[in-house]
Amino acid sequence: MSGRLIAAAFVLLGLFSMASMVRAGEWPGDRTFLVGFAQDHMANDWRAAQVRDIEREFARYPFIRFVYTDAGGKTAQQVVDIENLRARGVDLLITSPRDAEAMAPVISSVYNAGIPVILLSRRTIGDDYSLFIGASNRRIARQAADFFAERLHGKGRILVLQHIPTSTPGIDRTEGFREQLANYPGIEIAAIKRADSLRHLAIKAVEEALAEGIEFDAIYAQSDSMATGARIALKQAGRDPAAIPITGIDYIGEAREAIRAGEQAASFTYPTFGREGAEYAIRILRGETVPKEVTVDSLMVTHENVDAIEPIF
Repeated sequence: MSGRLIAAAFVLLGLFSMASMVRAGEWPGDRTFLVGFAQDHMANDWRAAQVRDIEREFARYPFIRFVYTDAGGKTAQQVVDIENLRARGVDLLITSPRDAEAMAPVISSVYNAGIPVILLSRRTIGDDYSLFIGASNRRIARQAADFFAERLHGKGRILVLQHIPTSTPGIDRTEGFREQLANYPGIEIAAIKRADSLRHLAIKAVEEALAEGIEFDAIYAQSDSMATGARIALKQAGRDPAAIPITGIDYIGEAREAIRAGEQAASFTYPTFGREGAEYAIRILRGETVPKEVTVDSLMVTHENVDAIEPIF
């Protein structure tokens, strides 16, 4: 075979290999993609960590340009942020809807315009999204109810510090808890105080409960940030947090220290899903098929296993 024919054969082989790689979903590397994350509230340390986890993962991919917004805990602003990200021409949208129902139309409009949508930790009403990644909040809530039933020996009153009630985690963490408590007639909910997973609101909520004379034997905080606020309020009121079983959700570093100190009875791991969100975003942009839902396991953490499980941040 002549040198010219050999060279031509190598060119054809190279073209065939490149086409095969693209068909297989390998990255062609010929453009930059804009990924936007419409975040709810960066003042919440868990949500700030979620953004950092996504940023860290996307930093490995030079063809990804990542931007995020902060709605400051306002549903209307989060809707506007999504509309603005769409106007900027994002190739993929990531969001965590503060209000599952109110935000459904804008999320649907983005999805139906052909822009992939990944929902992290919070769902929306309907199926107009590409992928949901989260944990089972109802399962966590039921485990929390079982835990309290054991700790309280089947009798007592529980103060609930509620996550955002319009969000699907807030709904599931409350409804699942109620459903499971129905199996324990000696245990009742003393009150539900909304605190939106913010420490200062949890401090205020517990202060209000104490001022109103609400009697409670335990606190079910639907996030560890609220559990921290509860401990602060109890201490300020001269009450020992170690004498009141408190559970949280997320398992952040301060929860680990509180469990070690005996000031928090339990927590449940609830990762930010940022790493998974970024990884699946890359797969979607590559044209790969991904599942509609990905469920990440959650573990209950108590003094028995606190040293063996690393906090999420």
